[in-house]
Order: sequence, then structure tokens, then C-alpha cells
Amino acid sequence: MTALPLACTPEVRAALDEGRPVVALESTIITHGMPHPQNVGMARDVEAAIREGGATPATIAVIDGTIRIGLDDGTLQSFATRPEGSVMKLSRADLAVAIATGRTGATTVAGTMICAALAGIRVFATGGIGGVHRGVEQTMDISADLQELAQTAVTVVSAGAKAILDLPRTLEVLETLGVPVIAVGQDALPAFWSRDSGLPAPLRMDDPAQIAAAARMRRALGLPGGQLVVNPIPADAEIPRPEIMPLVEQALSEASAQGIAAKDVTPFLLDRIFTLTEGRSLAANTALVLNNARLAARIAAAGA
Repeated sequence: MTALPLACTPEVRAALDEGRPVVALESTIITHGMPHPQNVGMARDVEAAIREGGATPATIAVIDGTIRIGLDDGTLQSFATRPEGSVMKLSRADLAVAIATGRTGATTVAGTMICAALAGIRVFATGGIGGVHRGVEQTMDISADLQELAQTAVTVVSAGAKAILDLPRTLEVLETLGVPVIAVGQDALPAFWSRDSGLPAPLRMDDPAQIAAAARMRRALGLPGGQLVVNPIPADAEIPRPEIMPLVEQALSEASAQGIAAKDVTPFLLDRIFTLTEGRSLAANTALVLNNARLAARIAAAGA
């Protein structure tokens, strides 16, 4: 670790050295997921929720070629207001190049998992993971998040895969890769803005201590990879599936008509759904991220 350009804030370093619980947070939601100043407010609220849960938050980003584990207030504000296009979106394929060339980038789910594991952080709270995109038989567009879950030993707490994806195929790929998909508080697989995807969850565990114990057992068994914990959005914040899916289909049709592909698809779809829901999707996104942060803090505090 000493040979890596990796720097922790004093708060995170002290927590790791003392064996106290730490929860990683991604940074793409700050630079690519929400406009300013909502992005800064959301980031601070999520960090506060983790602290209230008894853990230390560690928002992860790459800044000028250094992996930053935790962002102090000034660094967070500066990062969140960088000019559009000046911040890379870093997954497994881009991370090393960005560091080697001194670039600045926001970490995706996969990128955050890699950096968290390097720092010794075992729990990560996010909104939704990537997965198998619609029309994969033509595009072969499958998120690197799925492979990362299969090989990097971090417990990822999310509200499921994003509802814009092909959820049955995403679940099938996770099963093939041997990734435990654990629903909390219900038997149905949640679908980001909606509590019920219409698919059953492969596993259910309602106790954070049990989820932490399962992570420890995976390590004891020598099994590679992490766990995907799928935590349904709070009921008062959800956009039910019958309401949101026609809007998702409309946004997908518009993306296809405009020739939008590859990394541009998800940002386009999320922006269109924000418009079509008159901002409700952003409010739901904020609520589910906070909900995931609280659960992640409890899992980390239980010794995942």
C-alpha cells in the first residue's frame, strides 16, 4: 500500500488504524449523478447518516493522480464544482491510466470497490449498481460492476440494479458469477426507484449482524468476491414499478432514436427520467442513498 499514490484523511486513517467501522462512498454520484449544489448537500447528508450509524464515511475519488480515501469539506466542494468534462468516470478499465497520468476522476461502483479494498475498507454504500443493459444481444453492454462483485471482497449495499437495465439478465449474470444477492426486509428483489422488481431475491437476510457474519464466512472459506445487499427504497419515497416503467421505456426509445450508446446511455436515461417524473426520481434517489448508508453503517459496525 505504501507504494501506491493513496491518501486517507486523518479521520479515515485513524478509524482504520484503530479498527473502527468505515463505509466507502462513490464519487460519480457527485460529479455525474446530481447537479450542484444538490450534489454537495447530498454527499454531506450521506456522510452524516453514516456517522450517526456509528461508522466513519470515506468518499473515494482520484484527484490529480492520487487515490483519495475520504474528502474533507474543502476538497469535496472543489471536486463537486469542477468544470463539466474535466472529471473522468473511473471504472476498472480507466483507473490505472487516470492515476498514472495524474488525472482527476470520480469512481464508479467498480472503481470504488477496488480503491476501498486497497485501503482495507470492507463495506460500501451506493445508490444502484450497473448491470446488463437492454438489447445486450446487439450491444454486449454489461457493466463492469458485476465482474467486480465477483472478484473484490467488499459488501456493497444498494437499492438493487438501476431500473433502466435488463434485471432478469443482470440477476442471471450475478448468479453465474457466484455473487450472493441478499434482499433485506422482503423476499422480492428491489429495483432502485421501486421496492419490487417483480423478481424474487435469491437470498434474504434482515439482520445486519448476519450479513456481516456472511462476509466474514466468505473470507474464511477463501471465496473470492463480495456480497450484493439489495435494500428497498423507503416506501414513502418509492415510485412504484407500474408508474416508472412506462417512463423508462420512453427514455430508452428516445436514446435509441438519438443514437446514444455506451457510457452515454445511463446519464441520458437518468436525466430524461428526472424530467419525465418532474424531479421525483432525484428525490427518490436521495432517499434510497441515505437509506443504504444507514444500513451499511450497521453492517460495518457489526464487523463485516
